[in-house]
Amino acid sequence: MDLKTAIKTYQFAERAKSELIVGSQLTIALIQFPLPEKPGGKRMLVMVLESIRSELEFAYGSTELVEFKKAIDHLNEAISLTESMELGAASERMSRAVSAVTTAAQAAWETLSKHELI
Repeated sequence: MDLKTAIKTYQFAERAKSELIVGSQLTIALIQFPLPEKPGGKRMLVMVLESIRSELEFAYGSTELVEFKKAIDHLNEAISLTESMELGAASERMSRAVSAVTTAAQAAWETLSKHELI
């Protein structure tokens, strides 16, 4: 990985990782919502997840790293599961997305470390 791509990848991956973790926490929180509040909570959560997907799509378009594409695919599954109110499974898919972006961050970290930038 060249240095320019490593810098972009690391920035995108760390941001995506944080956003995905928040999304996963919100998904778990929705399980505890009172029944009348769940439809509105679900709509808001799907909007948040779609926003995270946009960030991942930008990262993939900018770096073309397959790890970002994998994260997008996992997040797409999570969105579909959220829409079906299968929230435990949705959270698990987001964990897979976190793993994918963590792999991208690790590869970038290694390159940045070799150049003594981290």
